[in-house]
Amino acid sequence: MLVAKRGKPEAVALAKKIRDHYPDRTFLAEHHLAEALGWDPAEPEHQLAARADLVIVLGGDGTFIHAARLAAGRPVPILGINLGSLGFMTEISSRETFVALDEVLAGRFTSESRMKLACRLVRADQVIFQDEVLNDAVINKGALARIGDHEMLVGGQYVTTFKADGVIVATPTGSTAYSLSAGGPIVHPTVDAIILTPICPHALTQRPIVVPGSQSVSVVLKGDAEEFYLTLDGQAGLALQSGDRLEVKRSENRVVLVRNPRLDYFGMLRQKLRWGER
Repeated sequence: MLVAKRGKPEAVALAKKIRDHYPDRTFLAEHHLAEALGWDPAEPEHQLAARADLVIVLGGDGTFIHAARLAAGRPVPILGINLGSLGFMTEISSRETFVALDEVLAGRFTSESRMKLACRLVRADQVIFQDEVLNDAVINKGALARIGDHEMLVGGQYVTTFKADGVIVATPTGSTAYSLSAGGPIVHPTVDAIILTPICPHALTQRPIVVPGSQSVSVVLKGDAEEFYLTLDGQAGLALQSGDRLEVKRSENRVVLVRNPRLDYFGMLRQKLRWGER
């Protein structure tokens, strides 16, 4: 199955080249891509993902996350071809597309299983929203809102109340996303852990925390919660109210990422973050 970044002609052109290069293979495409290519109308996207043997992402990490959401917990390998600017999960460059695909389609590839987090929002003892994330669940304030009080519990035990612009609950995969920008640590993606990062905390001593992946995490929004929002993987969200409780735990589902055999994790960090350059 082909999943491409919307509005990117380069992705559409590469999708066409991929199908033309492998005429004996059957390729499925999500709706907007199939329409752009003039392919036959597609089935509902969740049905396509349910029968795909491989998901090929043409875009950046946002597109990869979208593809992981389409997979809905099914352990189908996802190959990311980077057409964006950074790309921590889309490890294959566009010039390596066919070299990588030849190997993957022949069954010669290595993969890595990545943690997901199961999230649910509880309001007045009722679950009003639930979803899973590959990167992070973020509580953040609007442009004109005051800082908020975020009561943090780990394994049911009170930790602290972050007086901050918000809180990020991230997976190790998501440690190089928003959490990193907010001062959080880089955590190797195979580590079984959950990262808790306050956003612009009022007290400088309130620092990011890394807890075991086996622990449950709760964040309760206290006091005046006007103009606070919950965003999941940057792709789904809703407005919050005072007293809302975000409950997060390790999901039973995983995401299977096809690795670039020519790029180790630390090599990728050096390349993407330009370590060692002046």
